[in-house]
Amino acid sequence: MNKNQQLSLLPSVDFLLNQNQAEELLNKFSRELVKEKCRIVLDDARKNILSGTPPPTLSREDMAHEMLTQANRLLEQEFSPSLRTVINATGIILHTGLGRAPLSQAAQENVGRILRGYSGLEIDLETGKRGERTDHVSRLLCKLTGAEAALVVNNNAAAVFLSLNTLAFGKEAVISRGQLVEIGGAFRMPDVMDKSGCIMHEIGTTNKTRIADYENAISENTGVVVVAHTSNYRVLGFTAEVELKALAELTHKHNLPLMHDLGAGVVVDLQKFGLPYEPLVQDSIAAGADVVTFSGDKVLGGPQSGIIVGKKKWIERIHKNPIMRAVRCGKMTYAALEATLKLFFNEKHLLEKHKTFRLLTESVATIEARAKELYDKMEPHIFQKFDVAIKDSFAQAGSGALPLEKISSKAMTFRAKNTSIEKFAAHLRHADPPVMGYIKNDEFCLDLRTVDDEEVKQLAKGINSYKL
Repeated sequence: MNKNQQLSLLPSVDFLLNQNQAEELLNKFSRELVKEKCRIVLDDARKNILSGTPPPTLSREDMAHEMLTQANRLLEQEFSPSLRTVINATGIILHTGLGRAPLSQAAQENVGRILRGYSGLEIDLETGKRGERTDHVSRLLCKLTGAEAALVVNNNAAAVFLSLNTLAFGKEAVISRGQLVEIGGAFRMPDVMDKSGCIMHEIGTTNKTRIADYENAISENTGVVVVAHTSNYRVLGFTAEVELKALAELTHKHNLPLMHDLGAGVVVDLQKFGLPYEPLVQDSIAAGADVVTFSGDKVLGGPQSGIIVGKKKWIERIHKNPIMRAVRCGKMTYAALEATLKLFFNEKHLLEKHKTFRLLTESVATIEARAKELYDKMEPHIFQKFDVAIKDSFAQAGSGALPLEKISSKAMTFRAKNTSIEKFAAHLRHADPPVMGYIKNDEFCLDLRTVDDEEVKQLAKGINSYKL
C-alpha cells in the first residue's frame, strides 16, 4: 500500500472514542483530555507514515486498539504522582533533596488524624472565638527550651528573615565575619540581611572576634546583634569567639536584642547517644539570647518549619510583623510538629520512637544484618553482572548538622563486570519505588543505615529487575 492508502486507514478521533476500550479512559479522565492524547497519538502515526514508516497493522480496528493503549500510557504518565516515596540508600540521614527528616510514626498518625476532616487550627474551643495557631505547639516549645514564648514559620530561612526584619529594619545588624555562613542552595547570611532591610555591620576577622569588636560596633543605629552557629563547617586552630553569655550581658546593657541562629536546632544532648556535642537551644536561652532560631526538620526530626523562641517582648514584636502571615504554617505542619515535640519528653523511648535519632544511633551490627538480608535476596543474574560486596562505609547526618562527624555504617557495593554502573544507577532511580544510592571509586553503593527493614524487600526487587 502506498502512503495515501495507509493514511486513509487511520481512525478518526471520534472512531477512537467510540471503541469499547475508550470507556475505561473516559471513566478515569475527562473527554477533552482523552481527545487531546488521541490527537497526539494520531499525529505521531501520521508523521511516521509520511516519513516512510508504515503502521504495524493495516486494520483500522487494530490501529485503534494500539492508539488507545498509547493514549492510556500518555495519560498515566502525566497523572502519576510527581512527588513519590523514595528509598534513601545514600547514607545521608537528613538529605535535603529527599525531604530531610523522616517523620516518626507518631507524627504520621497525627497528620493522618487531622487530614480526615476539619480541625480547630485557629479556633479557641473553650471560648468559641478566634484562637492562635501557634498555641498548639508554643507551650511544648517553651517547656522544652526554657523560652518565654515561641513562634513557628515555614522554614528557618523565614525565621531568620522575619526576625531580622522585625528587630533591625533600617538599622545595623552586628555580626562576626567568621559567621557569615552560606548554606545549601546559595542561601547566604549577608544576602538575607540585605533583603530583610537591615544593614550588615561585620566585625572581627574570619578566625577571631573579641568582645571589644562588638562593643566598638554598637551605636545608636544598632538594631540587633546576631550570632550564627557555623553548623555546616568548622574553623579550627588559631581562633577566638565571644561566649554567648558575655555577649548577652553586653547587648542588654545597651538595651539591644541578641539573636542566635542555631540552624540544626538540637534540644537533647547528643553526647548521651555517642554523638559529638552540638549547642542546645536550651543553652542559648539560659545564656541570655533574646531570639533563637532553628529548623524543625533537621535534628529535631519534624516537618519542614522554622522555629523562633525567646523573650516574650521580642517574640510578640516578631509575631505582629505583617510578613508573619506570608510565612505561617498550615495544619499539617502543626500536627506533625506537635507529635514530634512530645517525643522529647520521654527520653527513655526517644531512640525507639524518634526516627531521626534511631538512624543516627543504630548499631553497625544491626545495619550489617540488614545488608546480609538484602544480599541473600539477590538473584543469580545480578552476581553475573556485578561483583557484589558488603563493605564498611561512613554515613552523614546531612543538612549542615554534625558536619565533621562520620557515622560508621555498612554499604552494599556493586562493581560492574559486563554492564554499566551509570545505567544500573539510572535503573534504580526509575524503579518502583525509586532508589537513591551513590557512585564512588567506580562502584555503585547502597548505604543500609538509611534503609528501613521493611524496605529491604522492595530494594531487592528493584535490584533484581535489572536485566541490561
